[in-house]
Amino acid sequence: MRRVIFNQKGGVGKSSITCNLAAISAEQGSKTLVVDLDPQGNSSLYLLGKNPVELKDTVADFFEQSVAFNIFNKKIDDFVHATRFPGLFIMPASPELDFLERKLEAKHKIYKLRDALAKLGESFDRIFIDTAPALNFYTRSALIAAQRCLIPFDCDDFSRQALYTILGEIQDLQEDHNQDLQIEGIIANQFQPRASLPRKIIGDLTDEGLPVLPVQLNSSVKMKESHQAHEPLIYMAPKHPLTQQFVSLYQVLQGENVTTEVS
Repeated sequence: MRRVIFNQKGGVGKSSITCNLAAISAEQGSKTLVVDLDPQGNSSLYLLGKNPVELKDTVADFFEQSVAFNIFNKKIDDFVHATRFPGLFIMPASPELDFLERKLEAKHKIYKLRDALAKLGESFDRIFIDTAPALNFYTRSALIAAQRCLIPFDCDDFSRQALYTILGEIQDLQEDHNQDLQIEGIIANQFQPRASLPRKIIGDLTDEGLPVLPVQLNSSVKMKESHQAHEPLIYMAPKHPLTQQFVSLYQVLQGENVTTEVS
């Protein structure tokens, strides 16, 4: 299964959601890969504890090879790095992604990632793709390569209006490039359960028939501590309420019944 986590709005928790869902997948026994397509490299830093500038054989190197007549002669597996967590791997990002984008567009390499991840799908049970807060070449590549799309969402009116635009853009891409892509759900992140506005917005979106997932991820300083420790919550604080919300979210995505209160 290939999932992309996408929202054009920054600061909605794409990297946190990507890495923590992937970590739960690995912790439960599935060989799992994270693909970091954001030049900022937050997922790479989170899982490897290294600045992406220091890394070699990144996803940028993979893309560069595709427009350099294979002078590097590396296989797709050479761009996959093991993390210190069993069963969890990553194709790390690089700031070089910014400089490569125009060249890749000119060479019409939009399907290169799809083909690579289809090959990696023979070795990995689940692939999670982190994206930049923009509908750029890499995000389009991810949406074309993925089978499912998760949309993190901040519960405010600006995010709500942007959500409609995002859904329309995904629909256009589905029609033109990837009819198999499904919007798996909208994730309410940094949720404040005691505030009336977030509850109202979630209720309104649900009434509109939008695929709002039944698990909300509450705001917690524990997430910032997890970032600083470079350790996903399932390993750092497995019993913390936010960790349990992530586990419940993962169970929902796997089609499992969630019977406990998770909001």
